[in-house]
Amino acid sequence: MNEAIILPPETGDEVGLDIVEPDQPHNESAAGRNVSPDRSMARLSLRANFSWTFAGNMVYAACQWGMLVVLAKLGTTEMVGQFALGLAVCAPVIMLTNLQLRAVQATDARREYTFGNYLALRFIGTAIGLIIIMGIVVVAGYRLDTALVILAIAVAKAFEALSDVFHGLLQQRERMDRIGKSLMIKGPLSLVVLSLGVYLTGSVLWGVVGMAAVWVLVLVSYDVRSGALILGASDRIGENAASDGQGEVSLLRPRGDIKTLAQLAWLALPLGLVMMLISLNINIPRYFLERHHGEAALGIFAALAYLRVAGDKVVAALGRAATPRLARYYACGDRASFRNLLVKLLLIGGLLGAIGVAVALSAGRPLLTFVYQPEYGEQIYVFVWIVVAAGIAYVASFLGYAMTAARYFSIQLPLFALVAAASLVASVWLIPTYGLMGAALAMLAAVLVQIVGSAAVVYYAIRTSGKGAN
Repeated sequence: MNEAIILPPETGDEVGLDIVEPDQPHNESAAGRNVSPDRSMARLSLRANFSWTFAGNMVYAACQWGMLVVLAKLGTTEMVGQFALGLAVCAPVIMLTNLQLRAVQATDARREYTFGNYLALRFIGTAIGLIIIMGIVVVAGYRLDTALVILAIAVAKAFEALSDVFHGLLQQRERMDRIGKSLMIKGPLSLVVLSLGVYLTGSVLWGVVGMAAVWVLVLVSYDVRSGALILGASDRIGENAASDGQGEVSLLRPRGDIKTLAQLAWLALPLGLVMMLISLNINIPRYFLERHHGEAALGIFAALAYLRVAGDKVVAALGRAATPRLARYYACGDRASFRNLLVKLLLIGGLLGAIGVAVALSAGRPLLTFVYQPEYGEQIYVFVWIVVAAGIAYVASFLGYAMTAARYFSIQLPLFALVAAASLVASVWLIPTYGLMGAALAMLAAVLVQIVGSAAVVYYAIRTSGKGAN
């Protein structure tokens, strides 16, 4: 729903820092060793990092949406449902076992842990995640073809998780251009390969297998190479004293004893738990919809819900850009400036929601029919309520960024547990009887709880500004 609102100001998915030039002490160290810094890997400006982040994420999101469109056009609603179910099963597990290491890594300004530590823990977490997903598939008793699709998506997400830890390194070193390029390569290639797989075989499974192959290719040929360039440049200018002098490959090896990795895991666990709750909040209605009304109903709902992604990306870009300034206002006790900027953000969120509802009411049916198929357009009222929920979620997201700016982190775990509980109760109550409409209303119930809880926390934060945060 709002994937990055729990993170500190510097730890959005690909958010950049505002330092432009390389650190002077590093340059001096390099000069003392008669080694020239690698200017090609110098940090970028905030504007450049923001531009690459926004462009890369928009391209990637558009391609992900394109996958649903392809499945709707070339396949059936059941195929869309299988794909959506695979994502719904895998996402919360991967969110938990990833431990949001990228957020911890990107803000590890003192280099308390090496890249090898993060990589080692990511390998362990990913392996655990795959085992958990396989267990879920066995216990849930899915049909063989659905189970295979879920497992194929799990493998793809595993390779994505490995790419993510390299992206965390790039984010830490303020090189979001290489993250953006990675997404711009991976998105279109994934869309093309999935489309070909579905077209040639008539099966979503082979499309997903092809997508996983693309993610492996991008990981090995681009993301790993980017990590090697960053670490190699750091070593040449004296940043990586832990290097063993065996070249770029040695810098990319998993490292760390059990105690170190356990400390890192414990540090990151709260972020992993919150991200899992956020993912569960999004996916709980989908579990009940698939269980009570089948994969076709889930496919329609997932396709309708994904049309909100454009607004999500705008909110994320604005929220991440505004978070450092909100944080500065709050830290200085400037309540008026904090409140004024937040009000502007909330108005933008409300405006985006209002525009979405207006478009859904005036042109929703022909839009859905054109983009997908006529059976999707028949669910116009479901779509309208999904868009209403999305508009409220945009406002709640900005409140989330305000919580983050005020550094109210610990309160977010019980808050999102409450939101997930609301989603669960509403899904149990509404979906068996009302189907797609019940799922949309369950989504609405969850975001209402989120916006009320978030507003209460932000109100308290403003009232106690300068007196300490939780």
